[in-house]
Amino acid sequence: MLTFKFLKKPVMQAFFLFAVMTVLSFNAQTAFAAEAQSEKIEAPDQLLKRISDQVIKILVDDGEELKKNPDNIYKIVDEYILPHLDDITMAKLALGKNWRKASKIQKRAFVDEFRNLLVRTYSRSLLEFKDQSIKYFPVTLADDAKKTLVKAEVIQPGGPSVPLAYRMRVKNNAWKVYDIKVDGISLVTSYRGTFTQEVRKSGIDGLLQYLRDKSSKLASKTESSS
Repeated sequence: MLTFKFLKKPVMQAFFLFAVMTVLSFNAQTAFAAEAQSEKIEAPDQLLKRISDQVIKILVDDGEELKKNPDNIYKIVDEYILPHLDDITMAKLALGKNWRKASKIQKRAFVDEFRNLLVRTYSRSLLEFKDQSIKYFPVTLADDAKKTLVKAEVIQPGGPSVPLAYRMRVKNNAWKVYDIKVDGISLVTSYRGTFTQEVRKSGIDGLLQYLRDKSSKLASKTESSS
């Protein structure tokens, strides 16, 4: 059975953007694209802090409205969190070696269902937001860096801090999160263990149904929270 015991609520709460005309030669296009990226791409730690601050502000300002209409939390996740997740890479890592065994149709379905599960899980946790905050530590990147690790910690009033680490990569000229470690435990690795068991038991199609059922249950809990 899928469990989120290792994922402390503040972590999930915090949790959580992103055509050049072909009129020049190939070399000129490449140089222009590289220059555009260096000017426009937002640093990964700054990106995470900005989005986190935005989400927390909305949760505080609209807390009473969200209690009355908990379904509105899905809009927050869709608008502020999902655009910064590399959900395809997350899905591949979570499915592990079984990704190669899946058909194209099954892969597309799995990415969709896995995304739905993330939305339902984050939404449920965000509704329980209290007084936590997240501190992000600055990162130093090489000019050509495509992957990085952003460390952070959840500050809990009256409780111990919870260490976080966001694994990120550049995709479509923006930094995207493709895994999160909480107290050293990987989110996608934790999912992978459960997904592997489901595939062994009932195959890829059985896993897809499992994900649909799980998302449906989480949605029902969110709706009943009002």
